[in-house]
Amino acid sequence: MNVVKVQKQQYVTIKGTKDGLTLHLDDSCSFDQLLHELEEMLSLKQYIQSGPVIGVNVKVGNRFVNKDQRVKLESVIKQNRNLMVETIESNVMTKDEALRIKRETEVVSVARIVRSGQILKVKGDLLLIGDVNPGGTVIATGNIFVLGALRGIAHAGADGNGQAVIAASLLKPAQLRISEIINRAPDHIPSEGNEMECAFINNDDEMIIERLQQLTHLRPNLTRFEGGI
Repeated sequence: MNVVKVQKQQYVTIKGTKDGLTLHLDDSCSFDQLLHELEEMLSLKQYIQSGPVIGVNVKVGNRFVNKDQRVKLESVIKQNRNLMVETIESNVMTKDEALRIKRETEVVSVARIVRSGQILKVKGDLLLIGDVNPGGTVIATGNIFVLGALRGIAHAGADGNGQAVIAASLLKPAQLRISEIINRAPDHIPSEGNEMECAFINNDDEMIIERLQQLTHLRPNLTRFEGGI
């Protein structure tokens, strides 16, 4: 009689990196099974508290981990060991998180003139079809694109995004600001021509004014279009 030995499925994989440990946790088993196997694997003597603290990055795949489960994972990993949880990464997010990301990345189109004393503020990218008059202000957490004259104040990356850009058909602002970098009087003032220009922050944290055509090289991730002509 042949006896078939069934190998136990492994739910936890531990990989050492130069920055610490990465734990890959299976997303097909129950959470309790996961905790049990994680406890068994970490009970090996090399993980008992001694020596310097080791950073741990936890990857849970397509499993949603709520607040209580995160606390349990951290407790099992840290208990009497020289391990510290740095991140817990999941491919799954809540509906609220998805809506927040959508708001922050969407393009808000507005057709109007922003006059002196007026402030137009949006989350995400702003596409303004109109002018920003002297004394007017436009603010966006993302990029700012003005299909018109920008003669007032523009603040892009208002939540700290230093990769944001400001572009306009006519770029003659009173002040430009990207994240925390302010440029009150751009070194290069565009001529009264038809050439659109843009402002961006370079690697030296300096605000630079360039022809709009340079944006594809400066910020290749600005467009999601990958087709060819």
